[in-house]
Amino acid sequence: MQRNKLFGLLTCGVLGLGAFAIGAGFSQPGDQPEFELPKGWTMEDMMACIEAGTPGEQHAWLAEDVGTWSGKGSMWMGPDDANPMTFESTMTVTAIMDGRYIRTEMEGEMPGMGMYTGQGVSGYDNVAGRFVSNWIDNHSTGIMNGTGAKSGDTLTWTFEYMCPITRKPTKMREVYRIVDANTRKMEMHGADPKSGKQYKMMEFTLTRR
Repeated sequence: MQRNKLFGLLTCGVLGLGAFAIGAGFSQPGDQPEFELPKGWTMEDMMACIEAGTPGEQHAWLAEDVGTWSGKGSMWMGPDDANPMTFESTMTVTAIMDGRYIRTEMEGEMPGMGMYTGQGVSGYDNVAGRFVSNWIDNHSTGIMNGTGAKSGDTLTWTFEYMCPITRKPTKMREVYRIVDANTRKMEMHGADPKSGKQYKMMEFTLTRR
C-alpha cells in the first residue's frame, strides 16, 4: 500500500473517532487540546469516516457463522477426475474487531497431504460496497485475496493467487450458501493449469456443532 494512502486511511480513522467522541459527549483529558477539524474538513467528512467504520447488516450477516462447524467434503484433482477424494474438517468462526470482521480457522486431514490448517479474515467494506477476504494455510506461502458479492443467501467470492505450476496470477471462484441456520454448503471452482478447463475443485457441507 502506498504511504500516502495508508496515511489517509489512518487519518480518516483517527479523525472519525474524534468526531464520534464529540458527538457522544466524551470529554478530553485536562492536559489535551480540544479536538478540531483539520483545515478544509467538514463535519460531513467526519461523518463519512464514521459511517465507513460502522458495522451494519452485512457484517451481522457474516456474524451468523460464528461458532464451530463440522465439515464433510470431496476434492477433485482435475476436470477428468471421476474419483474424488473425501475428507472431514473442523471450522471455527470468531467475530473480531467489535463485529467488523470474522476470523475463520479450519483444520482437517487431507488425503495424501497430511494435516491441513488454514485461517482467514472476512468482512464487508462499507466504502467499496463489497465483501473482502484473505486466506493463508500451511500448504502455501502466498496470501490469497478475494472480493465477494451476495445474492439472497449465497455469497460468491472471486479469489486471486499465484499458481505454482504456471507461476502466473489465477482466479478461483467460491460459492458459499446458507442452507439453514445450522447448515452451509461451499463449492470451489477453478481452471486446470494444464488444459485451462474450468472444473469443480472441491465441495463440502458444514454442520453447526
